[in-house]
Amino acid sequence: MAQENKIDVADGAPSGLRGLVIRVFLPFALGYFFSYLYRTVNAVIGPTLVEELGLSAGGLGLLTSAYFIAFAAAQLPLGFFLDSHGPRRTEAVLLVVAAVGAFVFSLGDGLWGLVVGRAMIGIGVAACLMASLKAMVEWFPRDKLPLANGFIMASGGLGAIMATAPTQIVVAEVGWRYGFVALGVATLAAALILWTVVPERARETGGVSVAERLGGLRQVYGSLTFWRVAPITALSQGTFLAIQTLWAGPWLRDVAGLAPNLVGFTLLSGAVGFVIGNILVGIIAVRLAKRGVAPIVVVGVGMALLMLVQLVIIGEWVAAPRVLWFVFGMLGPIGVLSFSVLAQEFPAHLSGRASTGLNLLVFSTAFALQWGMGEIINLWPAAADGGYAASGYRAAFVTALVLQASALVWLVGGRWLR
Repeated sequence: MAQENKIDVADGAPSGLRGLVIRVFLPFALGYFFSYLYRTVNAVIGPTLVEELGLSAGGLGLLTSAYFIAFAAAQLPLGFFLDSHGPRRTEAVLLVVAAVGAFVFSLGDGLWGLVVGRAMIGIGVAACLMASLKAMVEWFPRDKLPLANGFIMASGGLGAIMATAPTQIVVAEVGWRYGFVALGVATLAAALILWTVVPERARETGGVSVAERLGGLRQVYGSLTFWRVAPITALSQGTFLAIQTLWAGPWLRDVAGLAPNLVGFTLLSGAVGFVIGNILVGIIAVRLAKRGVAPIVVVGVGMALLMLVQLVIIGEWVAAPRVLWFVFGMLGPIGVLSFSVLAQEFPAHLSGRASTGLNLLVFSTAFALQWGMGEIINLWPAAADGGYAASGYRAAFVTALVLQASALVWLVGGRWLR
């Protein structure tokens, strides 16, 4: 059998926590910032695209979710490249693809032209989170992983913040097309920083065959622990992404009755909650682990709380929408702990494939839910002003909630899985 990948620290590697933060954490955090900015921006520009292109709810859902299906399709080969070529090289190269996708999107004059650009962006940023988590595993102490992963996720929350009121201001000033050109240029700069600043570990692949690589993937997907965690993580995070990155904006307009500028600031409140939640998730998980509470317990409780917030949304409580979306955003990041759980269940040379294997399910689910929600909303006639019916949102969100509840029952009832 071929020799297992051997990892040695390269010359010039950062020493001490400060060096790790500057040369490893910050460049990867910047990449994930752009990933989440791209992911979330359609919640703000969606109404503009509908007005300019005459999209239906299903068309808008398809356009936005193209990011997710392209992102998901890249996950399995991405796991191989992360384990064999490392997170630095993999993410830097793919970010160039994202930049080209942004330029293509800026030129789109119809649904399918925009879908192509959006799909290229999804492929291009597919490595941003997984490469970051892989880098954290390679460089940071294991007991710091939940905290490091939480701060990585918080950097994505900053991208979500940028995709709310600030993006609304940019769109009002220069338009969404020039905004995407600027995003493309900034993404190229992030790729250059990753390539030149982040240190690399020497990797000896040992001529590992495709069959052996697939064998590692089978080991991941054959794990009962993986399948205990995967359904609730995919459905909970998929629902959160489907709503946060698209349907939150239209819901606030059509159900809560907010003006466009108030929609942007309400989404900003949710993005701030997302940043805070990412930081708190890591801190809480570390502290509870010291008291003997397993991270998987935190995952289950956190996702149950997120489901309760969705019940409030379904009930159309609109008295304080900023508070509601702040809490929704704060509970959304709970799924990041699932990656920490899996990282400790698999050997280091399989950690990339374990993370990307789970991420494949998360983003495939997000694609299906985001597009599916649009098609469900389409079942009710649109209002004269182009808004969507409240009953459509309710039916779409209830469908997602029922699926999550079923997966939570499986998680709790699957304690016997090992």
